[in-house]
Amino acid sequence: MNKNTVLAWATFIMLFVGVVLIALGAFKYREVSGIGFAAVGIGFFAIAWVFNALKGRV
Repeated sequence: MNKNTVLAWATFIMLFVGVVLIALGAFKYREVSGIGFAAVGIGFFAIAWVFNALKGRV
């Protein structure tokens, strides 16, 4: 695997984890710490966006 493939897989995994965290915050832990789960999920989306932007430049 080259660097671009590794970054593509990292982007996919980060997006998947972000969606799971947002879903946990929205459906399972709504009354306890749903906003925290959603904030961390959005952070995972931001990091995935950076990984996607780095493809081809590293």
